[in-house]
Amino acid sequence: MNTPRTAPVSGHPTDDLDIPDAGRRRTILIAVCIALMAVIASVSGLNVAQPDLAVAFDASQSTVLWIINIYTLTLAALLLPLGALGDRLGRKPMLVTGLIVFGIASAAAGLAHSSEIMLIARVLSGVGAAMIMPITLAVITSTFPPDERGRAIGVWTGVAGGGGILGMFLSAALVDLASWRWLFVLPVALVLIALTMVLRSVPDSREKSAHPFDLVGALTSIVAVIGLIFVLQEGPVRGWTAPTTLAGLTAGVLATIAFVAWELRRRDAALLDVRLFGERSLAGGSLTLLAVFGVQAGIFVVLFPFFQAVLGWSGLLSTLALMPMAILMMIASGLASQISARIGPRATMSIGILLAGAGLAVMALLVSVSGGYLAILPGMLAMGFGMGLSMTPSTEAITSTLPQSRQGVASALNDVTREFGTALGVALLGALLSSGYRTAIDGRLTNIPQAPAGAAREGIANALNAANHAGPQAQPLIHAAQQSFVEGWQQAMWAGVAVMAALFIYCAATFRGRRESTR
Repeated sequence: MNTPRTAPVSGHPTDDLDIPDAGRRRTILIAVCIALMAVIASVSGLNVAQPDLAVAFDASQSTVLWIINIYTLTLAALLLPLGALGDRLGRKPMLVTGLIVFGIASAAAGLAHSSEIMLIARVLSGVGAAMIMPITLAVITSTFPPDERGRAIGVWTGVAGGGGILGMFLSAALVDLASWRWLFVLPVALVLIALTMVLRSVPDSREKSAHPFDLVGALTSIVAVIGLIFVLQEGPVRGWTAPTTLAGLTAGVLATIAFVAWELRRRDAALLDVRLFGERSLAGGSLTLLAVFGVQAGIFVVLFPFFQAVLGWSGLLSTLALMPMAILMMIASGLASQISARIGPRATMSIGILLAGAGLAVMALLVSVSGGYLAILPGMLAMGFGMGLSMTPSTEAITSTLPQSRQGVASALNDVTREFGTALGVALLGALLSSGYRTAIDGRLTNIPQAPAGAAREGIANALNAANHAGPQAQPLIHAAQQSFVEGWQQAMWAGVAVMAALFIYCAATFRGRRESTR
């Protein structure tokens, strides 16, 4: 077995590893991408089955949301500690263990007959996913030679970016054709395939550290991530000034301060050397991923109700409508490394951000109730291609900053940044959509009966349901809700354009990505 030798504990990734042959490298890349796909698909898959879960478990909407969100919360909280443990204990053993835990938990979720069992299964799925996700990227960065590493990372980022949409489409198809329980057949099948390939092909690599594991850093990072993501998930539901929300914010902020203070004292023994954020490549890559995934997630919050409530499409057709954007995103992620080699990662990233922002602007300008899907498709395509171009150099900027022996931590940092961006984008752009909708619809309800009008103010889905009881005012109510949604959409889109514009200026002016050397 060709096993990479351990690199020094400090410095940039070394390139004197025992590299597996080309055929085995392809197998390794396929194996880790299949494992990643299982994790990504499970993030978004249950979103299409919310009504089915409520009926199956006689559960409230709050419980259903927790069944969905607890997985993401557990995954994000454990990424950094488990990524660091993978560096120490061995990346292959950690990946194999994670696949086993994730597969068993997914099977248990599919067989669950109560919301309590489902919640436990989803927590365990999050634990397994946190063992898998950072290691998949760490295996790539510690196994592939420098001249192939960028292309391999591009494939990984394509799966990470577009895999969620593909997972939602497959999930919607399974719900429509069979049952929500079949949603968990997909991740179990992917786990079995990935586990077989990992055991046969993936080499082991690990860090030999003279320092004990940073337990205090691990614990404070877990509390910080749980607190901050809890606020972003629950703030729109419970209210931003609710006691529970404020308690989560306080815990998250205090734990973050404690984590940074502790890590600055630990220096060489730190779980994550926070001083590295002073390097432009790491700061720029992290900020880009945070913004790109935030805008992407926020856009999905807008697109789905547009397809379903304005265009009247089913969940399956709505997810199918996102596939062109997902495919272009995956293609662009694969091409990004080749483009970076010619014009540099900073230029590649900047062009991607510019394209994504232009796509958002096109959607904001052209969207209308009567315009339909074709009016927004050009903007979706530009956004997908632009985001794909920006993801690969951003990920490379993060992984190249930390040494070879700390690639589990580098990969975990990349993943935590993505999860924070996603939660932030859903919270902020979703809030802008909601506030824009309420502001717009208030002036359109003057002739609508009081009860349907009150329901319509809560959201477009409520308005469509209330139209059944609005008598002759049903069609005006539907039109008012749809037009108000479009105005709320435009408000959210222009906010996304502003974020992309600010990010473009920052990256174009300050970011210095590392050019790969093939010598």
